[in-house]
Amino acid sequence: MSNFDFLPSRQISLYLIKLFLTRSAAVLVLLVLVLMALDLLGESGKILRVEGNGEAELWRYVSLRVPLLIQRFLPFSVLLGTLIVFTGLSQHSEVVAMKASGLSAHQILAPLILASLGIAALAFGFNETVAVKSARTVNAWSDNDYETIRGQSDVLSNVWLTVDGNFVRARQVAGRGATLTLRNVRIFERQGQTLQRVVDIERAVQDGRRWKFDNVRTYDAGMNMVRQQALSYGLDGVTPDRFTLAKVKPDERGFTELRQSITELEAAGRATDEARSGLWHKLSGPLSVVLMPLLAALAAFGLARSGQVLLRAAAGMALGFAYFVVDNLSLALGNVGAYPAFLAAFAPFFLFLLIGESLLIRSEE
Repeated sequence: MSNFDFLPSRQISLYLIKLFLTRSAAVLVLLVLVLMALDLLGESGKILRVEGNGEAELWRYVSLRVPLLIQRFLPFSVLLGTLIVFTGLSQHSEVVAMKASGLSAHQILAPLILASLGIAALAFGFNETVAVKSARTVNAWSDNDYETIRGQSDVLSNVWLTVDGNFVRARQVAGRGATLTLRNVRIFERQGQTLQRVVDIERAVQDGRRWKFDNVRTYDAGMNMVRQQALSYGLDGVTPDRFTLAKVKPDERGFTELRQSITELEAAGRATDEARSGLWHKLSGPLSVVLMPLLAALAAFGLARSGQVLLRAAAGMALGFAYFVVDNLSLALGNVGAYPAFLAAFAPFFLFLLIGESLLIRSEE
């Protein structure tokens, strides 16, 4: 007689959840260790090249990069972990035993879906509280060539503006509004298409409608001479929000902060496509974890003695990786405004939800 409960028995549910969580966690740890080692090999030379940097800075880099690797590869880990679980269950005929007891494929998957919903909620909280801050800090640090950054809270890096035909680059932008501070600023003053002067500024703060510059070094291309000034003024009429809105990266801002930035961009008449796509992807990204058991279920159902276990596991892996390819493509199209932001973030999720459900129903027939 068939079991019409949504979940299997408590013992089977706990057994499946335990397998799912332990395998996924093991894959995640392995992926993060390998990728972190490769990343550190590439960046360690740049970090240690800076005078004063040593082992402490290497560990600091690791502590900043690990949350970003967890954020990016958690769905991959859940996919591979689920495939390992289903392949083992299929090889030992445990799936056959569960179905013989009256459980449907949906009931077998139900504990894993519930567990993945919990993982998705934790992933969203982790991304908002840890990964966002790590991304902002490590990007600012690497853009500063791994030199010490002063005032590391709320820092943007490598911000470019065009002011009256001149180019302005601020290596560091810290704070907001009247408290905004610019460091390592370079202004390329042009006349037509000809470079006239290059102005290097150690620190700039707003002073009324203009900006006060500290420790200014000016190179005059026409006279081929350099002039040093302790204090100067410039950038008249340039408001602080032009610097904070010039570089809105969704990965460096939390959900609430990004919504506020979108409102400010709209008020300034700036494009919001990339920010809106990134906002919705903050929800669809963690939610993709829920899809992984469904896409990997292809490896679970079918007779192990048919000799197609590895083939079905490979097909499940290909289906999961196809989702990530389509998701990245859709997000890229949303960033340039080719898709509406919500559609760009959630269309791949619903598409592969239908594909996975169709394959699961077909496997039960």
